Amino acid sequence: MASPNPPPTGSDKTNFPSDASLPGEHFEVRQTHLTGDYKPDPSKSLPLSPARQALVDDIIALYEMRPTVERVRRYTADCVYNDQFVYANDRHKMAGQWFALPKLFKSAQSQGYQVVTNDRDLIQFRHEEAWTFKIIPKTAVINALVSLSLDPASLDSDFIRVKYHKDQANDQDYSNEGFGATLKKWQSDNVVKLMSSPEVKAFEADRDAGKAPRRTYGEGRGDAPVKDL
Repeated sequence: MASPNPPPTGSDKTNFPSDASLPGEHFEVRQTHLTGDYKPDPSKSLPLSPARQALVDDIIALYEMRPTVERVRRYTADCVYNDQFVYANDRHKMAGQWFALPKLFKSAQSQGYQVVTNDRDLIQFRHEEAWTFKIIPKTAVINALVSLSLDPASLDSDFIRVKYHKDQANDQDYSNEGFGATLKKWQSDNVVKLMSSPEVKAFEADRDAGKAPRRTYGEGRGDAPVKDL
């Protein structure tokens, strides 16, 4: 029987293990880019199935500081989030990050996105976001490549979930080691301790979710191939 939610005009290519019991650390996509220019062209965005579009819509809503418990449930309990400033390796820490954003920013507005990869277990999109700080009246516009490594157990469901969320804003991949990586992990480990909202507390049980050691890659290149996304 055909999958109820196949990726239309997409790819059957798989990038990660099919074992959903593996922690999110096993689902990290690795890539570098020739220029680091991730400015999106929405007119060239790949089409998505309704279930996949709903996932991307929820992720965009999180970026726009519209978190809800249901939207955070888009992640598995053992998920990983990795960007320039944060490394969070369970859904409780992830919730702390999303619900903390309004404390730091006055507004966050998505300026557009372009889906560039629609594989069986991976969705990637170029994303432009305008962040306006609370204390300093300044707006920063950031173009980044967002990679969503999908949970094998929910690929064919109406509520697809994410194992690993990576956000890259330049041409290099992350080394996941050194002082910068330590600071990113310290930030995510401690921000959640300051969040007492019931929405964040809803994910406290996820602190015990399965984890794997953080993989490291020296200067960041490691096994990260150059991809023109």
